[in-house]
Amino acid sequence: MGVFSIAHQHNLLLVWTRRFNKPASISRVGSQFASHHVSATLLCPEDSSINPVVKRQRRVLNTSSVQHKRVASDGWQKHDRSVQSKTWKSEIPVLQRPYQRKGGDSRVSSELRRLSLDDFPEEKERMVGQRSTLDSKAENYEVVFGIAPCLLALTQGRRQARRLFVKDGEASHRASVIQVCEEAHGRGVQVQRVSKKDLDKMSWGRVHQGVCLQASPLGYLTEDRDSAPNRGDAPLWLVLERIQDPMNLGAILRSAYFLGVDRVLSSLRHSCPLSPVVSKASSGIMEVIGVYGYENLEDMLRSKVAQGWQVVGTVGAEAEEETQIPVTQCSDFQMTKPTVLLMGGEGEGLSQQLLSLCQTLLTIPAGRELFPGIESLNVSVATGILLHSLLTSRRSTR
Repeated sequence: MGVFSIAHQHNLLLVWTRRFNKPASISRVGSQFASHHVSATLLCPEDSSINPVVKRQRRVLNTSSVQHKRVASDGWQKHDRSVQSKTWKSEIPVLQRPYQRKGGDSRVSSELRRLSLDDFPEEKERMVGQRSTLDSKAENYEVVFGIAPCLLALTQGRRQARRLFVKDGEASHRASVIQVCEEAHGRGVQVQRVSKKDLDKMSWGRVHQGVCLQASPLGYLTEDRDSAPNRGDAPLWLVLERIQDPMNLGAILRSAYFLGVDRVLSSLRHSCPLSPVVSKASSGIMEVIGVYGYENLEDMLRSKVAQGWQVVGTVGAEAEEETQIPVTQCSDFQMTKPTVLLMGGEGEGLSQQLLSLCQTLLTIPAGRELFPGIESLNVSVATGILLHSLLTSRRSTR
């Protein structure tokens, strides 16, 4: 009995020892496998359909080997992900990618990219040059953005186009984007695919519609560059004084072109430049219609009055009793001879110097009683209404 008791106790001790050690080993393997499965799912989503329970059952059979492999695998994954993230952030996509996979992820590891470029030194030199091209001569170029501004900038030929940047991805397959790319290619302008983040930086976060054009800037025209003859009946010129909001200027140019204004003029001082923002706000009309700039609008207006032109200004309804100049509602005015319409800037309106040269002041009647502080219209809206009224009266008096 004593011998059997000692042997029996020894066996019980072995059984309890195995039961005590085995769950800890299994739980450790299970936790490591769970971590590995989450990492594998993120890195290789195509393998996420595999049942993790089956994997766990297979790996529990060989505990030591699984533990060793998991530690090495986790370390490789963390290192690889950090390398890939740094590589992807520093990449600048280009138009031609001979090593890009079709229909899948276009990201390429730094090792593969380096080997590909080492095999083609000319391609490597070209890519390095492209990365610094946008900043190398930034003082001589600006970035036009948007479908219509880029297309009209290419077709009108008033700018010197240097490079067209197109958003990489499905957006480049739109018919409008393809048309811009074809125009650029036909004129020898290089086309380069870039990311949306790059286009956002080029366009200062504004709506670029997937295209940006690096081109020479546009400026105001001068009188000696005028080669267009006046209309035979009664031309209409639009004079803008101190328009400072580029969105307003763009909207005014769009209305003036659509309605048939013969010329647009602007003061150079205290006026916004003809920037890409103005071009986008005008839907590209700034690329078509020339805007003449004047240091002194008074001298130009006096010369037009001496030639028999009438100068028409604008005034709000509340200022009708404060002026000695005749005030007429725009719907009652008849345009029978060459006319210059003056529009003042936001807030202050026309200066006293230009108001003194006006022969008639036009006003837009309100359709209801207005609350104090909102008695006026936006300058671009008021310009559209007045231009439509004047040009309609010109057609009716022919």
